[in-house]
Amino acid sequence: MSVSRAVGAQIPSLRRFARALTGSQKSGDAYVTETLESLVADPLLIPSEAVAKAALYRLFLTMWNSVEVNQETSPATTLTGFDRNLQTISPAPRQAFLLTALEGFSLEDAAQIMLISEKECRRLIEQAGREIAEQAVSDVLIIEDEPLIALEVAEIARSMGHTVHRVARTRREAIDAVSTHRPQLVLADIQLADGSSGMDAVQEILQSVDVPVVFITAHPERLLTGEKPEPTYLVEKPFRSETIKAMISQALFFHAPRP
Repeated sequence: MSVSRAVGAQIPSLRRFARALTGSQKSGDAYVTETLESLVADPLLIPSEAVAKAALYRLFLTMWNSVEVNQETSPATTLTGFDRNLQTISPAPRQAFLLTALEGFSLEDAAQIMLISEKECRRLIEQAGREIAEQAVSDVLIIEDEPLIALEVAEIARSMGHTVHRVARTRREAIDAVSTHRPQLVLADIQLADGSSGMDAVQEILQSVDVPVVFITAHPERLLTGEKPEPTYLVEKPFRSETIKAMISQALFFHAPRP
């Protein structure tokens, strides 16, 4: 595949990213067009097809960041839903969050695209998580039978500004917890204290409550079977706190309520 074809294959994704970053398809497409015009003027800006995607996004952000007004946080008063929520996130954290959460770049690649260190990129993603939490402070139900892990997960959620309403150790406890207090986020293991299944508990909970779920498990193969809809947000044990924070932010931000 030539560089031009490699770039062409990424344009739909770049338009999605541009729309999310700018808050409008019209504005996003204008920056995409400017990016492509710069590339036509100097094809060496993308040296090879192997790095085409990252180089294309880097060039786009160079264009976007060169406009001073884009470094300001917009009140986004004319926007709604997903677009409005994004525009209230500070510009640099917004870029880092979208590159990793929406576009699937690794922390290393996102840092290179933004021309910053991995440490700084991680800091920006964490800042995005805090700003998202300010928009959607949530009551959290934790389904986890190991006390130390439950404590650690609860501390992570609280550090982001969320409230942990209850920790359930079994399927029955989880169902009872939801019957008395509806959570806004569920963090669940799949293998529980009495041999019951966290997956079964979540499926039952979702019949009555429309809530985002993050699975935290040492047995991801039990969920990633390819035989039925698989969870969107999955963290494998042992985990890093940054991973949990990223999944919580993504689950809250991208969760689409059922019609």
